[in-house]
Amino acid sequence: MSLKKVLTIAGSDTSAGAGMQADLKTFQEHDTYGMVALAAIVTMDPKTWSHNVTPLPLDLLDEQLNTAISIGPDAIKTGMLGSEEVIKRARQAYDESGSEIFVVDPVMVCKGDDEVLNPGNTDAMIKELLPKATVVTPNLFEAGQLSGLGKLTSIEDMKKAAEKIHDLGAENVVIKGGKALESDKAFDLFYDGKKHVLLSTDKFQSSYNHGAGCTFAAATTANLANGQSPEEAIKNAKAFVASAIKNGWKMNEFVGPVDHGASNRIEKIEVFTEEI
Repeated sequence: MSLKKVLTIAGSDTSAGAGMQADLKTFQEHDTYGMVALAAIVTMDPKTWSHNVTPLPLDLLDEQLNTAISIGPDAIKTGMLGSEEVIKRARQAYDESGSEIFVVDPVMVCKGDDEVLNPGNTDAMIKELLPKATVVTPNLFEAGQLSGLGKLTSIEDMKKAAEKIHDLGAENVVIKGGKALESDKAFDLFYDGKKHVLLSTDKFQSSYNHGAGCTFAAATTANLANGQSPEEAIKNAKAFVASAIKNGWKMNEFVGPVDHGASNRIEKIEVFTEEI
């Protein structure tokens, strides 16, 4: 049996906890064949860990996409896309690929809610990516930006935002509440235009969660490529990333990545679902 081929269009995280490095590790753990087209390179100041984002030339991205598309990806995922031109090119690549699976991780920040890469990209994501998305995976901040609702602080807020994002064209929406909501559980909300499903796990008090968002979206993409339904793919992705977060580790004084192999190597986490 041949492996499903999965392409990520994303940035490179030099520390290898997030970005395309997290995607490729996750694809491997899900028995899929990962490919990458780099849109940017992110480096960190060793003294402060502040981020420096260097976009790659658009013609170089084009060459990468032409190579990957010629191989025939079964699914495509987006991550950090640094400009409106790159966002448009990612959408064109999906159209050209013939793939029926497009997962949009609408990355708007490097780390934290106060380092927005390019606020103008939100409109481009709404116009170019959401109408094509099989699944879109915003966190609370990103969902607030895409929906126009601003700060989301409750499950009811998440439901309203999911409906608005679905109305913008996304086939399925999962909003990652994670550890941000005031609860002893880590909640995500799935919406397919018909029902809201609340997914929950225990909340793990790990400070080492770098790359969790990328890993979740990559796991969802791989699960879809392997034939799972969107709801099933998201539930299993949440279990995968919960184990990765629980077993995260300290890299240095600034950051600690999740353990991408924990679900397969150490333990599987149970995910509870409830239609609300």
